[in-house]
Amino acid sequence: MGAMRAGLLLAGFAGLTIPLLPVQELLLRLSPKRARTFPHWYHRQVCRVLGVRLHIEGEVIKDKPVLLVSNHTSWLDIPVLSAVAPVSFIAKREVSGWPGVKLLARLQRTVFVDRTRRTAVEGTTNEIRARLQAGDTLVLFAEGTSSDGNSVLPFKSSLFAATMPGRKNSKNIPVENAEKSGSSNPVTETAVVQTVALAYTHLHGVPIGRADRPIIGWYGDMEMLSHAWQLLKAGPLDVEIKIGVPVPVSKFKDRKHLANQSEEEVRKNLVRILRHREQNEDFHVTKPTEEQRKAPSLQHASVKPRKGMR
Repeated sequence: MGAMRAGLLLAGFAGLTIPLLPVQELLLRLSPKRARTFPHWYHRQVCRVLGVRLHIEGEVIKDKPVLLVSNHTSWLDIPVLSAVAPVSFIAKREVSGWPGVKLLARLQRTVFVDRTRRTAVEGTTNEIRARLQAGDTLVLFAEGTSSDGNSVLPFKSSLFAATMPGRKNSKNIPVENAEKSGSSNPVTETAVVQTVALAYTHLHGVPIGRADRPIIGWYGDMEMLSHAWQLLKAGPLDVEIKIGVPVPVSKFKDRKHLANQSEEEVRKNLVRILRHREQNEDFHVTKPTEEQRKAPSLQHASVKPRKGMR
């Protein structure tokens, strides 16, 4: 039955997607405003086809440029977050080479970051800044990778460079605090940051425990196509999304402060979802140690799913 379900879902996805590809291509050329919003409608339909039920708390504001800072668990995060609001994504350059994904990412106006080349990073930083100045909402997976969904990995402050770029003083020494440098940044003055904590909580209406949550997580050296097939076979999912209140970028001292505050809020909201805590309830949240923050591959230390759930 699982294979039959997966096959039907893939057929439904293809039947929805293929006819709409030229529609979005046309909108990109003729109506940039509609090209921003059409993927939002499309991904809401995708979530319905795949049997993903959204439970959203909070909302993304519409009258300002927004940097949405989110935790990252699975490839499924893309349609889920796109179904929440009209967004585009900031993704690593490798994604642009994945078959099929490259086309869909381009049509959603994804910004690709090549972290291996400094000149490319600077060009991407300028593109992100221009997109925010134009009023776009961009999603940043600030962990720089994906996890098993049970925790939030340390955020990388370097990924916030476009929003709060490092400055240099007269001696060409970087100055993290833009206010101290005396220079202005239009993005810092107009954009806001909102955090997003998302967690996949139920499978077939049954709560997902810590040991089984990695069935949704796509992390480490998992192969995407086989993981997608197994996940589609598994059954309908519920995902809870907690959106934080908007905070002006100008409220943060520097990008490290922005990264730390965002990480703390996303981690606390994820724990709140997983532990079923009330909004006004106080509880302890364990933070990563300095050793964990320096570890190169934290995603490989995740809990593996039980064989029976595969």
